[in-house]
Amino acid sequence: MARPVYPASSTAPIAARPDWVFAYGSLMWNPGFATPRSLPARLPGWHRAFCIRSEHYRGTREKPGLILGLLPGGVCRGMVHRLPADDYARVRTYLWDREILNDGVYLETVRPVILADGTRIEALVYLANRSHLQYAGKLPHAEAARLIRQGVGATGRNLDYLVNTVEQLEAHGFRNPSLHALLDAVRDHRLSPA
Repeated sequence: MARPVYPASSTAPIAARPDWVFAYGSLMWNPGFATPRSLPARLPGWHRAFCIRSEHYRGTREKPGLILGLLPGGVCRGMVHRLPADDYARVRTYLWDREILNDGVYLETVRPVILADGTRIEALVYLANRSHLQYAGKLPHAEAARLIRQGVGATGRNLDYLVNTVEQLEAHGFRNPSLHALLDAVRDHRLSPA
């Protein structure tokens, strides 16, 4: 059986109707909707990276922050949230507005994810839009830490975004060494003498 091809679009929501959304950053601790169920999950073929300059949510145009995106390769551990059947259309619109409409730094698609028990499900996924002007790619560690230190935007400090991501992963038994190293770099700078 041929593997399905999943479209990605930055101009309109995809027509697919998945029951789940994959969360790997702020959607883990702040989905913004009442979900009937949340479960640990992993997304094969993609990895989490601080690769998008934030000029709205976690920074400004003058002092951008740095937020997570999904890039090809590896595996990403996170969560899936079930979309509520009785409020499905509104939640899909909310997710589109949150992840795509404001600045288009993500591409909406559907991908297979794997639950802790090995069950495979289809989930809505937001990938980094590598053709977007705010796409930063994989920055040197020191530059990523600098952007995270300076970033403050409409939803708060960029440092809080990083801390919350690390805490959510740990709460579900996951440890991401690169995120811990980045957090240590941001905190070490804060504690060092000026």
